[in-house]
Amino acid sequence: MLNLSELTDKVRALAIEAGDFIREERKKFHREAIEKKHAHDYVSYVDKESEKKIVTRLKELLPEADFIAEEGSGTLNDEQYCWLVDPLDGTTNFIHDNAPYCVSIALRSKKELLLGVVYEICRNECFWTYKGAPSYLNGNEIHVSAISNLDDSFIALGFPYATEEYKPMANHLVNTLYGNVAGLRLMGAAAVELCYIAAGRFEARIEAFIGPWDIAAGTIILQNAGGMITDFKGGDSYSSGSQVLASNGRIHRDLLNIIDNL
Repeated sequence: MLNLSELTDKVRALAIEAGDFIREERKKFHREAIEKKHAHDYVSYVDKESEKKIVTRLKELLPEADFIAEEGSGTLNDEQYCWLVDPLDGTTNFIHDNAPYCVSIALRSKKELLLGVVYEICRNECFWTYKGAPSYLNGNEIHVSAISNLDDSFIALGFPYATEEYKPMANHLVNTLYGNVAGLRLMGAAAVELCYIAAGRFEARIEAFIGPWDIAAGTIILQNAGGMITDFKGGDSYSSGSQVLASNGRIHRDLLNIIDNL
């Protein structure tokens, strides 16, 4: 039986350590160090080195677990446990020295998420939780907001790299929400933004065509803070990242109706 409280403490320390490495590298980083994975989708040596450091340490913490990590570590077979790691979520922000960007680490069993840690580097904020626990920000318990109407809702949108596939939805969301909600934001770091909903800073976030490592840690942090996450039909296929609607729960149905009206 895993001691999730103890394990989460160790993962928190690891995420902060990786974040410290990223922060120091940012001070001497040059754009010439980037590689292009796909159109407008970048990776740098910082992402790769961060992932190596995290994966090495996680193997020491839980040798029987496998990995799903953004930069390619691990091959998931049929292990009891699996780490989902984004060593630098918000790489484009990092490249342009623009907040936010973070380290995101989650652990799941075959059935469910067990813990999640997101360390936002620019504001030195660590969000975390584990199964059965509240969600925390730097040691203080957090909860989603009580806003229950769209007019007062502050909503984050994500525009994925799959531009042609997502453009109709992006246009629909902007056309429908702009001027009818408290504000729209494009921040570019899904893991952080899920945590911002958990902390009551946003009421919702909408995106598609992202990876499971982008949302795993943020998902359990949001859920344990009282929030809701589904796919665009209200189902549970969101964990793949293919469709992700996250909210405080109170405006979720309204947003599902808007998405469905495309």
